[in-house]
Amino acid sequence: MLADLVELGVVGAARKHGMPITTVSQWNTGKRATAAVRAQPSQPLPPPPPIAVAVPVPETARPEASARAAESPASPRGPTSSARRTASRYTPSQRAEIVEYAAAHGSTEAAAKFGVSRFSVDAWRRKVERAARGETPAPTSGAAATDVEAQRDAEILAEWKRHPGLGPSEVRNQLRRRGVKVSVHTTRRVMESAGYRPPEVERVPHDGRFEAMRPNHLWHLDFVHRHINRASVFTLILIDDCSRFVVGHGTDEAERADTVIATFEEAVRRHGKPEMVMTDRGAAFWSWCGIARFTALLTELGIDQVVAEDKEHNGKVEVFNANLHKELFDVQRFYDVAEMRRRLETHLHWYNHARTHHALGGLLVPADRYFGRAELVLARIEAGAGRDLSDGLDLRDRNLELFKVTSKDGVPEIWLMGRRLLGASTSDS
Repeated sequence: MLADLVELGVVGAARKHGMPITTVSQWNTGKRATAAVRAQPSQPLPPPPPIAVAVPVPETARPEASARAAESPASPRGPTSSARRTASRYTPSQRAEIVEYAAAHGSTEAAAKFGVSRFSVDAWRRKVERAARGETPAPTSGAAATDVEAQRDAEILAEWKRHPGLGPSEVRNQLRRRGVKVSVHTTRRVMESAGYRPPEVERVPHDGRFEAMRPNHLWHLDFVHRHINRASVFTLILIDDCSRFVVGHGTDEAERADTVIATFEEAVRRHGKPEMVMTDRGAAFWSWCGIARFTALLTELGIDQVVAEDKEHNGKVEVFNANLHKELFDVQRFYDVAEMRRRLETHLHWYNHARTHHALGGLLVPADRYFGRAELVLARIEAGAGRDLSDGLDLRDRNLELFKVTSKDGVPEIWLMGRRLLGASTSDS
């Protein structure tokens, strides 16, 4: 093969031996490069190929590199070459250390020692001189660690004061959504120093966990019983399984089917029909003899009814009811049932649109998943939207069904974006 390369060339040798031209060309290139390295000066060399192969020379073998290595001291931050240096941010204390070292050894030595550009060091020194004359703020000044901790503690206590029913992890999640980063341990320590005492909660482990794949796939219904100034009040909660969004609620003196039907129909008019509903065997939902009125309504609407055989099956609404006691009923005092209804309405709006949920990752609120804006919200949180997160994302006027015409007791109603434009007033329901 080598002899044929000399006599016939690359193309002739490839045709003679039935091999690809590129393979023979690579062999020829490697042969010539090896011959160039091993050949003596007195020996004639063959003419170089079109593409020469260069033999790499180690960096340490170059005299200019050795001279640079001998002149420049070692840097703790690694190479100081402008081609390999990356942009960094320096705290006021780091800048003060660099400027102090530059004052004693010069800007060049400080730049080499700390891996900083010499122009940055000179700029910081000039700013320090102007700050000494009172012209500009010093680059080495900043908030003290105690001030930063005090601001952090104030943020924690302010959030806890606004919502006293939240625990340390829930307060931490509320702050994270607004761009304030703090750990659960720190939040608990600050809250306990202000008087917080964790409640005693009995947790029963279970493995029967499930979650709907989309909004309006499964709704949970259940009553919450509470006494308001010796008046017995039952609050009906309708919650979406996928998003934990409260799609409807109602209050009555007892667990009545009329309340269930009226509240459910209002939720359907506002948010659309669910595919399934899950209830317990309460008298307002289920009848042991015959067909209950609520079951008949679901059959008419084409909605499947799932009866929870165990309490854990309806666990999402059970957990919500427990949190409702902890976050609303146990921390506020109501003078009458009317005031309870007003505050319940406000609390549920806050829960849907502002309260972070552990089951949603700790950063999302139920409205984010229910209205399909979860990815947008997470992107804005990652981008540092912070307190301006709700700008352009308010969903109080949005609905899954944009336009709808219904009839209630023979009176036509027109709905747009979840709001009634024409028909009976909202107080009728």
